[in-house]
Amino acid sequence: MTNNEPTTAPDPAEGPGTAVTGERAEWLESLAGARHFLRFTTRDLTDEQARARTTDSELCLGGLIKHVTSVERNWVDFIRNGPSATKDFMNLTEADWAERADEFRLLPDETLAGVLDAYADAARATDELVAALPDLDLAWPLPRAPWFEPGARWSARRVLMHIATETAQHAGHADIIRESIDGAKSMG
Repeated sequence: MTNNEPTTAPDPAEGPGTAVTGERAEWLESLAGARHFLRFTTRDLTDEQARARTTDSELCLGGLIKHVTSVERNWVDFIRNGPSATKDFMNLTEADWAERADEFRLLPDETLAGVLDAYADAARATDELVAALPDLDLAWPLPRAPWFEPGARWSARRVLMHIATETAQHAGHADIIRESIDGAKSMG
């Protein structure tokens, strides 16, 4: 796709089918590509395979999908509502950290199909926001967390870059896990 070819994405203000072009189309294309490779690693797997830890890491494919879904939802909430929509990571309780750890696992009452559906819902919400947001320069102070510089601000554009980068990074993790399950690869 080139800059001159519109991507169709729903714009809540104008109804479905609004053509998105330029930078927004590029963001949607980048996000779609990263999401595709992450989802593709789970093709034809059972729930048990999606729960499997195949390396020394705690990561499993179902957990990676859950984590990326949570990340995408949280950052979209941040774009819409600022840091009040996110957790203050400097004051998390032990229970908060345990809940966060479960985000990286496919729990016994969860299914791969269910977490993939939740991921698709999160992706749709992000895509709708990209299409409708009046200004990608909208910026908020980052939430308090040991991994953020105090006082730093991120624009909506920077948040989209983070979502795309994190999704692509986890797609790479997922490819290694998948190859360890049954030799299947996303590419090659």
